[in-house]
Amino acid sequence: MHNTTSSDGAWQGDNPLNHPLPLLIIQITLVLFISRILSFFLKPLRQPKVVAEIIGGILLGPSGIGRNKTFMNTVFPSWSTPILESVASIGLIFYLFLVGVELDLRTIGRSGRQAFNIAAAGISLPFIFAIGVTFLLQRAIRTETNVEVGYIQLFIFLGVSLSITAFPVLARILAELKLLTTHVGETAMAAAAFNDVAAWVLLALAVALAGGGHKNSVLTSILVLFSGVAFVAFMMLAVRPMMDRVAQRCSREEYDVIDEMYICLTLAGVMLCAFVTDLIGIHSIFGAFVFGLTIPQGGEFASRVTKRIEDFVSTLLLPLYFASSGLKTDVAKLHGVVAWGLLLVVIATACVGKILGTFAVAMMCTIPVRESLTLGVLMNTKGLVELIVLNIGKEKKVLNDEMFTILVLMALFTTFITTPAVAAIYKPSRSANSLIHLRRMPKPPPLTDTEEKLRILACIHGTGNIPSLISFIEPVRATTTSKLKLYVMQLTELTDSSSSILMVLRSRKSGFPFINRFQRNTTHEQIATAFQAYGHVGQVTVHHLTSISSLATIHEDICHVAKEKCVAMILLPFHKRWRGEDEETVENIGQGWREVNQRVLQNAPCSVAVLVNRGVGRRYQQGAVTNVSSGKRVCMIFIGGPDDRKALELGSRMAEHPAIRLSLVRFTSDREAKEEGQNCNSSTSANNWEEEKMLDEVAISEFKTKWLGAVEYIEKDTCNIAEEVVTIGKGKEYEFIIVGKGQQILESTMMLNIQDSRLEHAELGPVGDLLTSSGQGITSSVLVIQDHHLKNSNETTIRETASANSTVINTTISEIESSV
Repeated sequence: MHNTTSSDGAWQGDNPLNHPLPLLIIQITLVLFISRILSFFLKPLRQPKVVAEIIGGILLGPSGIGRNKTFMNTVFPSWSTPILESVASIGLIFYLFLVGVELDLRTIGRSGRQAFNIAAAGISLPFIFAIGVTFLLQRAIRTETNVEVGYIQLFIFLGVSLSITAFPVLARILAELKLLTTHVGETAMAAAAFNDVAAWVLLALAVALAGGGHKNSVLTSILVLFSGVAFVAFMMLAVRPMMDRVAQRCSREEYDVIDEMYICLTLAGVMLCAFVTDLIGIHSIFGAFVFGLTIPQGGEFASRVTKRIEDFVSTLLLPLYFASSGLKTDVAKLHGVVAWGLLLVVIATACVGKILGTFAVAMMCTIPVRESLTLGVLMNTKGLVELIVLNIGKEKKVLNDEMFTILVLMALFTTFITTPAVAAIYKPSRSANSLIHLRRMPKPPPLTDTEEKLRILACIHGTGNIPSLISFIEPVRATTTSKLKLYVMQLTELTDSSSSILMVLRSRKSGFPFINRFQRNTTHEQIATAFQAYGHVGQVTVHHLTSISSLATIHEDICHVAKEKCVAMILLPFHKRWRGEDEETVENIGQGWREVNQRVLQNAPCSVAVLVNRGVGRRYQQGAVTNVSSGKRVCMIFIGGPDDRKALELGSRMAEHPAIRLSLVRFTSDREAKEEGQNCNSSTSANNWEEEKMLDEVAISEFKTKWLGAVEYIEKDTCNIAEEVVTIGKGKEYEFIIVGKGQQILESTMMLNIQDSRLEHAELGPVGDLLTSSGQGITSSVLVIQDHHLKNSNETTIRETASANSTVINTTISEIESSV
């Protein structure tokens, strides 16, 4: 190792890998590359990222590639270990600060006695088992200084490592298994939260008792414990009120950007608290965690501080900590039957103690057998805190290399088997034969059904979707003959950041999700008030739901709720939102949400509507939610096909609202229709086309009969629908335009001029894409509707329906013509 941080360069004959900075860059790059590759391959097994990161470290260490001495001495030389671990520890300190920021102790206190009892049993029994295991393993511990390790120190470290439940890892496993919002998931998360708090207390106790090897004494341990308690008391009584004032100052509406001084002081406070606890004799991460608890949860200040640092810490620095643990793990140290026998004993003790304790108490709480066993397996998940305990134990010379390797492999094994074990034990109805259930589900009732309440599932990403949602629902619910039941589902992406994981505890079965009732936040108060007021409207019943999942699987939650609640339509927000009068400002919430919409459209068990918001409903942000401006102009474009007929059903319902002025624009072309019928390649396609045209005529006739005089009916005979549609959009006459997605009319020659160009938003269909694409100068909001299609039975259904209604069609048309 050279004295300089950076090298002079290869052209100067200097090897960069002999200097700390270039070598650290190579190490970080290699760790991230290996962990990401392993994460990709383990994804089909639904394994959390921490498993890939630990395995990656083991593969890079002396158990894998590191067996090659040349590689180890070049890429991970012994002199670079303190540097790598120091950088990883910086990431760990700030990660634990984020955990403290997001952990709401009041929420944990409200989680219930049942979860507390389960957590207590899951901690107590492994500790009891650790008594015997410690006697068994004490003789195997040989420290480098040949100092005999005390029984109490070893017992505490073993007890903590066997009893820990990894809260963040458990949240991600539950999300992968779609159990996060089930009773089992909620109980497991609440119990894990109690376990997490207990783990930090026990960790501080273990560190205090471990001391510094030969300096350790009972008096020293007592001083460390009292100093730690005094530090926590000072932080809560003196520092917390100061941070409350800072948070209030930075959360005022006029503060769009937090003063950099507050950010700087906060980051400096993290480092200072970490130093103080290290000075006391407790690990530095404990100080960062306690400082995080002093930040008021749920406010604007906490949110912005978290966003500033969480991606850098969670994505770049934290994997280094897991990898460094793997680098210290040498499987070759386990030689002989005794060592492998010890590994089996430790694994068996950890699994039996945790699962048996949780299972017994869960059964006493009258939880079913299968769910109780599932809770036991879930609570056996290990993760970050486990590795922290083991690394501290190794630093304090309580654990030698052999014992450290055994416990790391135990943590890896128990975490790895959690997902497959839970999948085998607990199979709720939503995951079993889901495709069969979807196929057997009857076709949803039409939107004009007056026999029962119309059920709509409306999905929202955040506060920005609320006004447009209310603006759309208001005219739909306004009918004197039937009522509306609205399910509002908050969609939250579960990412690797601490904030998205730990917000799970704040969700509730009832009430507006993710709103801390103790926090003072004007935005959340307005949203809660809006939904409460809207729920009191006589003909609307509002239910709040929560979905916390990765973007790759969140559509499964949406489709499952739609099936379970028997909704007639799913309402999705478009992944873009226009702000301002023209198209000057476009907010794109991401390609991931667009793919969510696409998957819902492909798999939905009912009709789906995508709402493209160009400012509709802004007035609701100011207050009143039940008032609709008089004379709102709505245009419904009808070309033909099942999707347009479903849009016509929605238009018929909206026409009942006294403040809605609905116009129906129908495009026809007799010449094109004749050519289409003559140019069909087969009799089957020709028959289908004719049957579709018959069904269209019936729908139009019924609509005109019902709303004659109340709805403006415009019929346009044109060969260029695209030009006419753009003209309607640019006219700024309509605030809202309703169209069908139009999968069934793609072969029509009337649509060829639209499809010649590549669609910018293919999921909206040709007409919807035309009204939504940028550069058209269209300012109206758009609703694109896709009808529910039963796979492999659509053609048969259309034929049977057309044949049964052919007589009715002719009779209805003739009656209308005679009346006119």
